[in-house]
Amino acid sequence: MSGRVSGKTVLITGAAGGLGESMAWMMAREGARLALSDIDGERARGLAKAINGQHPDAAFAYAHDVASEDQWREVVASAVADLGGLSVLVNNAGVGGPLAFVEDDTVENWQRQYEINLRSVMLGAKHAMPHLRAAAPASIINISSIAGLAAAPGMGAYNATKAAVWMYTKTLALEAAKAGWNVRCNSVHPVFIKTAILDPFVAMAGGDEGKAHERLSRGIPLKRIGEPDDVAYCVLYLASDESKFVTGSEFKIDGGMTAQ
Repeated sequence: MSGRVSGKTVLITGAAGGLGESMAWMMAREGARLALSDIDGERARGLAKAINGQHPDAAFAYAHDVASEDQWREVVASAVADLGGLSVLVNNAGVGGPLAFVEDDTVENWQRQYEINLRSVMLGAKHAMPHLRAAAPASIINISSIAGLAAAPGMGAYNATKAAVWMYTKTLALEAAKAGWNVRCNSVHPVFIKTAILDPFVAMAGGDEGKAHERLSRGIPLKRIGEPDDVAYCVLYLASDESKFVTGSEFKIDGGMTAQ
């Protein structure tokens, strides 16, 4: 298939690298026009320039601190103006944190992860929803984590914020459906994916990436770490009208880990 999201206008947060970059390229190849936001505005602009080199006038970029409501207002308004509307929101921006057990954890660690992993999702939905309603059928895609479904010790803040994203997604889905807005809302839950979020695990393995990935894949039935495109393909489906009867669901991109 080609042109799976032709005519869609898509805002992706945390778009400058990792999962967001993979999503952006895939969406552009399938016909979408893109608003790419990231705390690293220069890198986001570089990605938009590269995409536009292959897909003219497909991408715009914005510096964006997703913890700031004022910046959400500005970015959404700019995206709508540049793209001529907004039909898909991908709340992808997120952070991990240090391995911290309860007696050593800090309020600062929890606050940072709450603001970036969870509050940003609410702010994105709040400020994008009027435009999504106007462009329906529309879609909100929230990037959570397997860590939001299956807990791990030493990751309290990450587990908790990603679990909250999962449940908030269902709330949004029900609100939109009951209001008759035709705005779907689903969450995506990746396991370990080859992005910079695995850097702390590589450091713990003495800088040996292969050794770190082997350790992390031991609990995954498919016995490998995921690729960014493994997540991007799921996001593409949820952004397209192929998923027109799918809302309030969670999609596990985990190589069978949670099937055990």
